[in-house]
Amino acid sequence: MTQTNNNDTIRLDKWLWAARFFKTRGLARDAIAAGKVLYNGQRCKPSRVVELHAKVKVPQGYDYLDITIEALKGQRLSAPLAKMMYQESQESEERRAKNTEARRLQVFHSPKPDHRPDKKQRRQIIQFKQQ
Repeated sequence: MTQTNNNDTIRLDKWLWAARFFKTRGLARDAIAAGKVLYNGQRCKPSRVVELHAKVKVPQGYDYLDITIEALKGQRLSAPLAKMMYQESQESEERRAKNTEARRLQVFHSPKPDHRPDKKQRRQIIQFKQQ
């Protein structure tokens, strides 16, 4: 991947869209405006001009990715090429793996009941709550 000309400036919302972190630029803009995306550890505006080797913290599902910008492209590329635009930190990968494992283990020990309470059980629950 090569960077764009110095005359070309790329907004943060457009870069996040091109790197496939968000499906639309509007979603990227809303996430940045809400403060969910941090650029070099600080909140910023969607119009922020991105630079090479900047640190960006991006929400991804239940986790956050800590990435470093490696290439500047304004066009949305295929997923394998888009992954070459950034580098995820080792700590971020380890944290995501640990959180994924914790969520996987939580599913098997969920406190959810197997079925809804019947009429008698509901009366007992209401009576217990009123005590």
